[in-house]
Amino acid sequence: MKKFFRAAVVAAASWLLLASCEKKEDLPLVAIANLGPLKDLEISIQGIKDELADNGFIDGKTIRIKYVDVAFDQSLIPQAIESLRNQNPKIMVAATTPVAQLAKKKVLDIPLVFHSITDPVAAGLLKKADQPSGNVTGASDAQNVEGLLKFIKSSLPEAKTIGMLCLTSDSNDATMMEMVRAAAPSFGLTVFAIPVEQPRDIPVRMQKFMGKVDLIYVGLSNAILAALPTISAEAKRMDIPVFGADNVTVLDGLTTASFGVNSESIGRNTGKLVTKLLKGASVKDLAPIYPKPEDHICAVNKKMAKKFGIRIPKGAIIAE
Repeated sequence: MKKFFRAAVVAAASWLLLASCEKKEDLPLVAIANLGPLKDLEISIQGIKDELADNGFIDGKTIRIKYVDVAFDQSLIPQAIESLRNQNPKIMVAATTPVAQLAKKKVLDIPLVFHSITDPVAAGLLKKADQPSGNVTGASDAQNVEGLLKFIKSSLPEAKTIGMLCLTSDSNDATMMEMVRAAAPSFGLTVFAIPVEQPRDIPVRMQKFMGKVDLIYVGLSNAILAALPTISAEAKRMDIPVFGADNVTVLDGLTTASFGVNSESIGRNTGKLVTKLLKGASVKDLAPIYPKPEDHICAVNKKMAKKFGIRIPKGAIIAE
């Protein structure tokens, strides 16, 4: 009798486990494709998950979330997109420009939500900045350029020239450089830009900044950010402060100061769009979301600020 009871319990437990697995497999799948595991992207993707959870869409309970990245190997992007598409997701989120551009060509039958794209029109994802296009909408990480330049000038009043590395294969870089270049004269600044074909060229190309710039600005290009330890080391050797767009780089000691969009808020904006899609909204009714001024934050490394004579503005996050 005891053996029969144990067998019955085991059988019941197995059935419940199988039923649970089947139930989870039936949950709507949100696929997230990313270029690589940078800290700012990790924070923003967690923001997507948190926004979904706050609206009742919890991974493993009411939805499934499948995440993949290609560790910055762009040759693997097609394989990653195909792998996710074969799992029949209800929605796909494509983070960073190269991933979103490839996904736009391959993902045609479900909503595609781009994530962390500076200029979705220049990237070929949208026809008009404020309107979805086909099955595509998303959340931008576009900088408030005037806010950035105001921050630079208030931090380094004597600064005249901003050095920028521009990855020629990344439309985000080109867009940001042109925006900064256009707005800089209003703040008494000019831009000295160095084109970079491959991240491996950065150490050599950076030597052109020597004696020609007062600071180096590093934007949100993920390939450039991945090379930030090299950029930081070269800049320190040349005694040039580095300003960035991500406060995490200041906290890590890789940049002197930063002004940029809060990574979590970018993720939250993406999460808002995904939430509406899960609730039944159509892509054609969901306008792309761009950061607001209040979504921006600034940070300063106190030790490095003292070295370069940088003023710390009120409200800045201070890294000791």
